[in-house]
Amino acid sequence: MRVVVTGMGIISPIGTGADQFWNAAIQGVSGISNIQCFDASGQYSRIAGQINGFDLSSFFIRKTDRSD
Repeated sequence: MRVVVTGMGIISPIGTGADQFWNAAIQGVSGISNIQCFDASGQYSRIAGQINGFDLSSFFIRKTDRSD
């Protein structure tokens, strides 16, 4: 297994943020569930570790006008 540390935050299926993640991890919470973000009925596996309720736009600014 490989672990990559890229910063101080955590975005995972069991929690967003270090405190929420750590509390879920020590309680043995599983982040694996039925896939909800698309129709997986035709797929071999229909379970995954999904990130729910995460708003990517709060971390990135959409660049719509390039001035260069």
